[in-house]
Amino acid sequence: MGRRALPVRRIEEHPLAPADRDAWPATLPPVRQMLAEGLDLGPVTVLTGENGVGKSTLVEAIAVAYGMNAEGGSTGAMHATRASESPLGEHLQLVRGAGAPKRGFFLRAETMHGFYTYLEDVGIGAPLHERSHGESFLDLVSERTHIRGLWILDEPESALSLSGCLALLGLLRELVAQGSQVILSTHSPVLAAFPGADLRELGEWGIRRTSYDDLDLVRTWRLFLGAPGSFLRHLD
Repeated sequence: MGRRALPVRRIEEHPLAPADRDAWPATLPPVRQMLAEGLDLGPVTVLTGENGVGKSTLVEAIAVAYGMNAEGGSTGAMHATRASESPLGEHLQLVRGAGAPKRGFFLRAETMHGFYTYLEDVGIGAPLHERSHGESFLDLVSERTHIRGLWILDEPESALSLSGCLALLGLLRELVAQGSQVILSTHSPVLAAFPGADLRELGEWGIRRTSYDDLDLVRTWRLFLGAPGSFLRHLD
């Protein structure tokens, strides 16, 4: 992962379209910090944090600002079901690397089945609805490894087993080796272990860079696996 021209080097608030700090999603600490300070990106950036802190909101906005469909797909996808995206993408300015590829792909777990229907309707690829949830995710990425550019993935582990997560990591490492850039939002300690990734933890503090062993999700999983009974007894 040496120095190279990245599709997106930095994310900033657009100077001609500032966001309302008193309106959602700018009220979320990570979003507010990103708008105020900007966010530098490397070849691989992994975002972690609890539900509701703003991970999906951020990656969705980056995808939209880049020119990708809010519901997933490549920069040319045009499908839409029910609009639910925030207006944040309209307030972002992406600093792109000179000469970097401009293509990209957005894999968004919660809207992928609608995307599969879109692909079937336009006759692109093999029918993904006929495959298992996990197989369809891996096949979707595998069949598009020719796309060189910005890859954004929002919680892809929702469809994957541990071995599936490892297989996805292998595909993403191949993409990065071929010159692509990856932004990954995840709750998975397996995907968070992406070798060489910049780890950013989101929470009430905003956004902080951290190490793998210091991630809340890694510490919590280790505690649970070491003594699951101490967690489960609180369910009684």
